[in-house]
Amino acid sequence: MHETSFNRTIRDYLTGEDLDETTYEEFRQALAKMLVEERGYPKDRLKSKVAVVFPIDGRDYARVVDLVAYGDDGQAIFLLFFVAGTPSTFDREIVSAARLFPGGPAPLAAVTDTKDAVLQETATGTCLAAGMEAVPRWERLLELVRKHPAPDMTEARIEKERRILFAYSEYLQGGCGGSACPL
Repeated sequence: MHETSFNRTIRDYLTGEDLDETTYEEFRQALAKMLVEERGYPKDRLKSKVAVVFPIDGRDYARVVDLVAYGDDGQAIFLLFFVAGTPSTFDREIVSAARLFPGGPAPLAAVTDTKDAVLQETATGTCLAAGMEAVPRWERLLELVRKHPAPDMTEARIEKERRILFAYSEYLQGGCGGSACPL
């Protein structure tokens, strides 16, 4: 299933602004609410629908991250992806997106279908936890960030991650109907 507009608006939980209601937006909003109200994330540390833009063969593509949590210094520390499928099948894709995140790699990334989740540390791609409790509470997230810093990225590694993200986000999902679109 890909994200499709319903041609109506929905109120954004984080900003209070109206935005386009899509097949995924209800889930994105529920996840934002869960992070703030159940897991203790400060609302002002979250942003939704942040693009990871990456060039391949002279053309820019983007993979949208559903929710991003930022640390005190303004750096991304945690990416949360919603998927319509088995979360563990998206492990490598989300690690690549986290490694290519604008402003520097994010140390942690999770993927969820809202019933299950997988938390990855991005330096090695190791799975830290599975199940919905894998999406950590804010205090636990900060502890995990200290234990699992973001990876150092060389130009050669960045190029490999771009190719991997392209393969998962663009090629395997069939283009703009999936999560990656040429810009």
